[in-house]
Amino acid sequence: MISARTMSRSAGLALLLAAGLLATHAAAGKLGMSGPPVPPPAPPVVQVSASDAGAQPLALGVSKSIVLDLPRDIKDVLVADPKIANAVVRSARRAYIIGGALGQTNVYFFDAQGQQIAGFDVAVTRDLNGIRQAIREALPDCDITVEGVGDAVVLSGTASSQAEAQQAYDMAVHLTNTGTAEAVDKGAKVVNAIVVRGNDEVMLKVTVAEVERDLVKQLGISLNGSLGYGTAVLNFNNDTPFSASGQPLSSSFITGGFKSVSATLKAMEQAGVIRTLAEPNLTAISGETATFLAGGEFPVLSGFSCSSNSGSTVATCQPSIEFKKFGVSLNFTPVVLSEGRISLKVLTEVSQLVATNALTISVQGTNATVPSIRVRRAETTVEIPSGGSLAMAGMIQNMTQQSINGLPGLAELPVLGPLFKSRDYINQQTELVVIVTPYVVHSVARKELSQPDDGFADASDPATILLGRFNRIYGVGGMPDPPDTYHGKYGFILD
Repeated sequence: MISARTMSRSAGLALLLAAGLLATHAAAGKLGMSGPPVPPPAPPVVQVSASDAGAQPLALGVSKSIVLDLPRDIKDVLVADPKIANAVVRSARRAYIIGGALGQTNVYFFDAQGQQIAGFDVAVTRDLNGIRQAIREALPDCDITVEGVGDAVVLSGTASSQAEAQQAYDMAVHLTNTGTAEAVDKGAKVVNAIVVRGNDEVMLKVTVAEVERDLVKQLGISLNGSLGYGTAVLNFNNDTPFSASGQPLSSSFITGGFKSVSATLKAMEQAGVIRTLAEPNLTAISGETATFLAGGEFPVLSGFSCSSNSGSTVATCQPSIEFKKFGVSLNFTPVVLSEGRISLKVLTEVSQLVATNALTISVQGTNATVPSIRVRRAETTVEIPSGGSLAMAGMIQNMTQQSINGLPGLAELPVLGPLFKSRDYINQQTELVVIVTPYVVHSVARKELSQPDDGFADASDPATILLGRFNRIYGVGGMPDPPDTYHGKYGFILD
């Protein structure tokens, strides 16, 4: 066991040895003997008295001021950029900060000991109190905040509709760009960050009704034969081309002849009615676009891609096909302006394939026919209330075609002229009406909706074969209603 006296002696010897080493090192330095270099002293730590980390944000308008009361006496003031903001010390503990120009700067206050009293990160923006007051008076139901960031104005908060948000934005743009000459020259930026409370959904009920009436009349006589006197012979062939329709309506005809002259009478009349009815219903969020198409697509030859094999001079061509849409289409964009009023942009189109003006292309023995499309299109933008209807009517088209072909001179005879001419008459009348009704709608429960096949069930084989029925029929016609003993749903088949 080591005693305390022994430990004290050891400590004393260690101190004497250290002192001897230091003395030897000093003597060696005086005698010019080399030794280990002495490290230089560490530089003192720099203390930051003021920085942005502890500065308080402060927003000022141009040519606006704020009064500060500080807890200690002011000895020194630091302003980073006096052009943007300036600090004026009124008394030992009161100072004024005045906004001079758009921008950002720092202001620090120090006491007599050099300690920071307060620091401010000053952002000088436009004076927005007038814009705030105007928006508050025009839109009292909206919670809109107007703030300035640099040379821009930021609108934030909530609005009840897209129209109110747009109105606030338009007011801010107008008041900002007419405030100062600098704003007018630079064109101040306004950022619209207003959130619309809830997205209204608009259902558009559209009825597209079209009636087309066609009337075609064809009457023609074809004469074929030859007439001669002596050595003079006259050969003639008068056919009926029906140039208005392009072809006869039917191949039936009456043929007769006298000696070397034969005559063929072709007469046909055709009348037809085409009715087109579509009632699409679409639902879209306010400001979004919805599209509907009831029809189809038909192939169109867009070109040929040809390639030649190695060692062959004949190129192989393959047709390129594109598909075009036709039918009843509808595009609409609703914007809910206020409670019950809707700004509606509607584009509706009715198209169908017709053989008129069709194009036939033949390449390397391959024939391709490109049909033409008859289009009726209407586009408009209106403002109507929810439940109101817009009728786009008056789209009437009346087209008449008539052609007469015959032999010159003989076709003009008063009585015998019809024997040497043919007549082709076409009359087409079309009327299109589009009725649009928008509704502001909300979601409903599934049980409140119905389907077209509700209550439908296939009939049994005996009922289909013997009675010609295609679906089951419940109840007997002409019989009185059963007594009201059951309260609930009946007449439906629930699987």
